[in-house]
Amino acid sequence: MSENVGEHVPFECPSCSPDLETVHEVLTTGGGNATVKCTDCGHVHKEPIEEETTVSVDVVVSQDGESFTGTAEFDPEETVYEGDEFVVETDEVIAQVRVTSIEVGPEDRTTRADAADIDTVWARDVGNVSVDVTVNPKEDSEEGSRSVEVHVPGDYEFEVGETESFGEEEFTVTGIHVRENAIDSYKFPKLGDDGDVVFAKDVKRVYGDDETSGAWSPW
Repeated sequence: MSENVGEHVPFECPSCSPDLETVHEVLTTGGGNATVKCTDCGHVHKEPIEEETTVSVDVVVSQDGESFTGTAEFDPEETVYEGDEFVVETDEVIAQVRVTSIEVGPEDRTTRADAADIDTVWARDVGNVSVDVTVNPKEDSEEGSRSVEVHVPGDYEFEVGETESFGEEEFTVTGIHVRENAIDSYKFPKLGDDGDVVFAKDVKRVYGDDETSGAWSPW
């Protein structure tokens, strides 16, 4: 337990209560000890304290084809799993990320490891994500299917049967493919029943029918 100056914590008092803990006020800390004052009798004495320790782990974050490196703090005995989500802070950005791989040695990757054993965590930004969408043409169109990319918050919901609008693009969702590391959160890896919902951060690809008005042009 790590004590902070001004806190009230329980300790045995060598003056008035050597066998039972009483409330003490923390006066100073340092060097693994705290100077404390018994609130019952006012006796001041030193007590050893345990310093909280954490390990700093490098995190490489992938974001729309680019990557940046930050760090995250963990309890040394905490187990980190593939699929875990946490916040990474750097001077440039604060990102919500999801673990995609864990490196515990040169070219040695695993899906879980204690934080103290980790060299590098590889992760994907899931705070804001890009989603690939295949839009099927209208029945009377001579155009083929087209692929578009939309940018949305990671917790944005795509629902089968719902119509989505992004700028000039409008389509009704007919199917959703789920990312491999998120499949356990859904009933199937490919969803196509009306009402099926997937968070954008879990989407591998959305399929939809074109609902745009007028002729579509890539220019």
